[in-house]
Amino acid sequence: MWCYISSFYPLRLNHLTIDPPIIQGGMGVRVSRAMLAAAVAKEGCAGTIASVGLAQYETHPDADFTTMNREALRQEIRTARQLTDGVLGVNVMVAVTDYESLIRICVEEQVDLIISGAGLPLQLPAYTEGTDIQLVPIVSSVRSLKIICRKWARNFNRIPDGVIIEGTKAGGHLGYRIEEIESDMPSLEKTLADVLQFTRSLSVQIPVIAAGGIFSGEDIAYFMKLGASGVQMGTRFVCTEECDVHENFKKAYLNAKSSDLALVKSPVGLPGKVIKNAFVEKLNEGQRLPFKCKFQCLKTCNPATAPYCIANVLAKAAEGKMDEAFAFAGSNAWRCNEIISVKQLINKIEQEYRHVSHDVTI
Repeated sequence: MWCYISSFYPLRLNHLTIDPPIIQGGMGVRVSRAMLAAAVAKEGCAGTIASVGLAQYETHPDADFTTMNREALRQEIRTARQLTDGVLGVNVMVAVTDYESLIRICVEEQVDLIISGAGLPLQLPAYTEGTDIQLVPIVSSVRSLKIICRKWARNFNRIPDGVIIEGTKAGGHLGYRIEEIESDMPSLEKTLADVLQFTRSLSVQIPVIAAGGIFSGEDIAYFMKLGASGVQMGTRFVCTEECDVHENFKKAYLNAKSSDLALVKSPVGLPGKVIKNAFVEKLNEGQRLPFKCKFQCLKTCNPATAPYCIANVLAKAAEGKMDEAFAFAGSNAWRCNEIISVKQLINKIEQEYRHVSHDVTI
């Protein structure tokens, strides 16, 4: 028979229940920290701390980069835990040089899940063995997921606990060629279908989570109808009262038009989606900003040839120095038109979801 469904299906990652089925995207540098992650987790979703560049190492040239980052992440996790007992995750980029060190902190502090992208997290299970931390890689293709699954099965006798499929409409660093992003190819729908076909062939079913350009409750309904078990959303959480970034960063979203979303070439070899400003135009015109690097925070960055330091630029953005920086943003950043609390935002998303009719056979 047919019935009308007006409430979310929860996202289940083994023993974790995420309801509404939303994972808040981990946004670095210093955009999604303890305050935002805890506020999201309080509402039943999964709050995520972005581990990249948490320590203000750029202002301490003689500091121990790895130690500062480790302890900054530890403090953020503990602060969030004091504020909520909800589902708390950490996003750790494979591309950072202190990847293993940051994962070890996640294990010591017993986070609920680790989300890992910007490269293939082929060794991640080795660092979390003996824990019940849920491991969720981010991929942009079914090919990448197949590689991860084969490696994990062969070396660790396990598969991911879930997978996030990130499309071309996401913000920040993207795992696509510029021409693919500009043409929105492959579409998130196509990648989702390919991944679902593969995951359904596995002996153990894993949740598939859609990400990239998902902004509203209607978007969530659409992708869950296509087979996703949940979604990851980042952009819309920037314009919340609890988001840890400077108000000038949020204003960049509020003032943006759809034509302001642009691509920049990052020093790490990946295109990045940003809100266009005068600084972005200078970079796209080929202006180079010389810098001295003592940290090598990203594995693929060559300070001798990089046109600018991505870590310094993003750190300045987090501090609101937008004349010297840019804001990473997803394709729908221009749709943000107010700053509200996380609680109000989740309520709005739920209302948007309920406006969509779901006819499902049971």
